[in-house]
Amino acid sequence: MTDERPHPSHGPRKERPDRSAQACHSESLPADVHGLRTLISNVYFIGGSDGEEGWALVDGGVANSEKKILSRAKHRFGSRPPEAIILTHGHFDHVGAVKELADEWGVPIYAHPLELPYLTGMKSYPPADPAVGSGLLARLSGLYPNEGIDLGGRIQPLEPHGRIPHLPEWRWHHTPGHTPGHISLFRGRDRVLIAGDAFITVRQESLAAVLTQREEIHGPPAYFTTDWPNAWESVKKLEALKPSAAFTGHGRPMAGAELARGLERLADHFDEIAIPKHGRYVH
Repeated sequence: MTDERPHPSHGPRKERPDRSAQACHSESLPADVHGLRTLISNVYFIGGSDGEEGWALVDGGVANSEKKILSRAKHRFGSRPPEAIILTHGHFDHVGAVKELADEWGVPIYAHPLELPYLTGMKSYPPADPAVGSGLLARLSGLYPNEGIDLGGRIQPLEPHGRIPHLPEWRWHHTPGHTPGHISLFRGRDRVLIAGDAFITVRQESLAAVLTQREEIHGPPAYFTTDWPNAWESVKKLEALKPSAAFTGHGRPMAGAELARGLERLADHFDEIAIPKHGRYVH
């Protein structure tokens, strides 16, 4: 693991990749996208650590992870705060520390307009579905928070046409299914994808798979996915982009032929691989 003690200099510190969220095939991954696992979900830092470029944070981790995220940001970017926080969606394990981070840095938070009711305290997500199949984390999912949070004036809707404030090379793609306003981020020049939970690289329903981070292209976490037809269409949309590397909300990054084969298989056989045979949201 990377040493997370604050660096005494004012500039960013060079560091080894975090093996918990950065795959072993690091030579295939872009240097300006860096992952950090917060217990069960990942956050991503987008931007150079050379002291010249601005940067942004994608997602807000689990509750009480703000110190870990702030420490990693300090290592990479020195005292420079991000330009913004971008949310792929608002489930509890992706927004747990977002309010504390935004308050600490004094930055805006952006999300898809359809996700805003869950981020302004107006609505709660549908409850989790423990009946989706085997796996301890799936069976325990009835205990997971589904309430929305209120981010007040910090939360803003993303601009139309895929533009992302402060990230001119990136575009957001609406990838609903896991949640109504779920988005994924894509950079065309090198076909790098931040998929959120549209698809993931670990079987999130299984505690053993999560603990070992066993790599497997998989559908979105089944216990919180409420619209399976749209979830399938979203995977097809992302597969059509032919990403060279994918950073997901759960699991390690994947790249190259392994990613291409796994994502194509998931797009073609989503009904067999991802959709549970039983469950309250399965029709």
